[in-house]
Amino acid sequence: MDSSDWRQRYADKLKTADEALRILKPGHRLFIGSACGVPQKLIHTLAEMPVEDVEVASLLTLGVAPYAQEALAGRFRANSFFISPNLRDAVHEGRADYTPIFLSEIPELIRSGRMPVDVALIQVTPPDAHGFCSLGVSVDITKPIAEAAEHVIAEVNPQMPRTLGNSFIHVSRLHALVENDAPVVEFKTPGESEIARRIARNVADMVEDGSTIQVGYGGIPNAILKYLNEKRDLGVHTEVFSDGIIDLIESGVITNRRKTLHPHKVIASFAMGSRRLYDYINNNPMFEFHPVDYTNDPFVIARNERMVAINSALEVDMTGQVCADSLGYRFYSGIGGQLDFVRGAARSKDGKAIIVLKSTRDDEKYSRIVPVLSEGAGVTTSRGDVHYVVTEWGVAQLHGKSIRERTLALISIAHPKFRKELLGMAKERHYVYADQPESSLLEARYPEEFETTIETRDGTSLFVRPIKPTDEPGMRELFYSFSKETVFYRFFSYLSAMPHEKLAKFVNVDYENEMALVVVEKKAGDERIIGSARYYVDKATGLAEFAISVEDDSQNRGIGTLLFGQLTRVAKAKGVKGFVGYVLDTNTRAYRLMTRAGYPVETAWEDGVYTLTMRF
Repeated sequence: MDSSDWRQRYADKLKTADEALRILKPGHRLFIGSACGVPQKLIHTLAEMPVEDVEVASLLTLGVAPYAQEALAGRFRANSFFISPNLRDAVHEGRADYTPIFLSEIPELIRSGRMPVDVALIQVTPPDAHGFCSLGVSVDITKPIAEAAEHVIAEVNPQMPRTLGNSFIHVSRLHALVENDAPVVEFKTPGESEIARRIARNVADMVEDGSTIQVGYGGIPNAILKYLNEKRDLGVHTEVFSDGIIDLIESGVITNRRKTLHPHKVIASFAMGSRRLYDYINNNPMFEFHPVDYTNDPFVIARNERMVAINSALEVDMTGQVCADSLGYRFYSGIGGQLDFVRGAARSKDGKAIIVLKSTRDDEKYSRIVPVLSEGAGVTTSRGDVHYVVTEWGVAQLHGKSIRERTLALISIAHPKFRKELLGMAKERHYVYADQPESSLLEARYPEEFETTIETRDGTSLFVRPIKPTDEPGMRELFYSFSKETVFYRFFSYLSAMPHEKLAKFVNVDYENEMALVVVEKKAGDERIIGSARYYVDKATGLAEFAISVEDDSQNRGIGTLLFGQLTRVAKAKGVKGFVGYVLDTNTRAYRLMTRAGYPVETAWEDGVYTLTMRF
């Protein structure tokens, strides 16, 4: 097809919006392009058309939606795959429909003929020299549907950015063209709250250099991006992105160099943002847009090593079930691509699937971590699929954990004002031990300011943090890794077992009169405890008895010395006057540890045991 051929076809297909929409008939299913790619002129004209009984199908739409107004309910009925704010009231009041489906499966639903589309309204760029128009900011389900629809009406907008990738449609495939030189709908990212920033900090700590990330839109995703500014060589494979990505590209954080699929490319399906974003992606070869049955295919996603998928939720129950599309019986959004990316990231080498949510809603009236999902709420992501849940109070690692372990983990990141109720219900349901200590979960504030990173003699980085009630399994594994000698040095007896009744007192501390630190190895988001240190304050003297233990395989690496140094810094910050240690005379390592700490040490010996008193 030569250029003169398509140019003539283009001229022949030009119509006014009113003329183009006269193709509509009663009983038609009409599709409207997605998100910021909604064809605004065609939508405005649609509301004025004298037609009845038309179904209006869409994904996420921004801008006007007059077809969903109550006054037009007899003429149009919206049917959304993902409920946008402009449709929520109509769906709730029964004037519009919601079709729950994985985002990746919508194109095949249309192509198969199970949900045929009679007319598609899309927005495109003007054609290039070869007659190809770009779908711009919204390829998503728009391209597959435009290829399958009986009749396609394209709003041609020179202000639409020309995006690259599998994002083009030829003029010959379009049945009518309506020109409209107008600003593309912009999406303004909500402001970042302090809660969003705290969630972002927790998530950012889980993202390793060289990871490929799925980013979204909204306050929390935007805050997360800002907290990634010290990472290196991140890549992007996502369904949607917004303005926050630009700063990370320009600062050299996002390079896409280490991606194992589509290196050097940002892979996405649609974009929602400002004019700055649209100008940035215009003809930019770093960005490739593809339909959602590619970007959201879990098998494609999994080909990205170190894939980090970050998705939001409305509620999570104590067993880990996630609801993301409804508030009880009221449908709020949609399934979208959450499970597509959760399962893709879970199958990625060293991947992480992360669910984020604020711990409360409605000005802290209700907890979002609940004993059971609200009546009517659906399970978007099953308890078997969930790996990590993050709130402003911390991170709960759930995958492969028992109901008891995940219940405690989720209660520990719930808002403190709801933890007592949650723990009480967990005990009623026998999800946790009947004698599960409450004070550390309900009253004590986890002192995150004492988290730090240490580097061993061999250059290995390890994470040191205060102990948590959820560390019981890890501390059990640590104990059973000890040799008989290590057990005897630590407990002054040859303990052979460490059941729950004994472990509970080790992992439940008040962080004031008693403090415990653990040193952990982190790998692909999992933690393994390899050592611990603790002290107990004698209120009468202001001195604290302390103890340190490191697994046998990790000894002689300087970990004990580093751990003791951090325990000393914590104790001084808490106003402890000094340490008292009881050391067997054969335990030369422990003796040297304390006497070489740089503080005056008083030494007493009796019956083979040194009493060492160190004052700060």
